[in-house]
Amino acid sequence: MPARFRDELADGLVITKGQEHCLYVFPASEFALITERLRQAPVTQKNSRDYLRVMFAGAHDEVPDNQGRVTIPTGLRTYATLEKNCVVIGANTRLEIWDSTAWNKYLADREKTFADVSEEVLPGLF
Repeated sequence: MPARFRDELADGLVITKGQEHCLYVFPASEFALITERLRQAPVTQKNSRDYLRVMFAGAHDEVPDNQGRVTIPTGLRTYATLEKNCVVIGANTRLEIWDSTAWNKYLADREKTFADVSEEVLPGLF
């Protein structure tokens, strides 16, 4: 993990499947808050059940070593197609781990419309 995130993750973290085939990394305390919010999801709806199953079935608790390294379980590495080079990005309350090729493609595709989307997503922010 990048040095600037190590203090926040030192007490433990949770790695799970994210959207677009990246991995989400949450501080353990943040994942506990998310878990509490997800308990409100209506389990009578199929899309809620599906999301909860994928999110929690892929979740793994980890504690970084002294150098900030963690072991990413094989199933999660396969899901995110992590082989050799990866990218770790900050994304608000979580980190995301991407295969570097997938991240570069994703970023190139999204940067084209970044300026236009900001007004739709967060009106008046800039």
